[in-house]
Amino acid sequence: MRKFLKEESGATAIEYGMIAAATGMALMGVMPSIGEALQPIFTSLAAGFGS
Repeated sequence: MRKFLKEESGATAIEYGMIAAATGMALMGVMPSIGEALQPIFTSLAAGFGS
């Protein structure tokens, strides 16, 4: 039982999972605004290549 309580590899995996989830949530919040900011740039580039 003591060996089980001292084992920390599971806690480390949970911590990495929480970091990955928090990073994903932050990206989901930021990506729409980045897409809106880049849309005019890509539109002007597409218009320039079309002519």
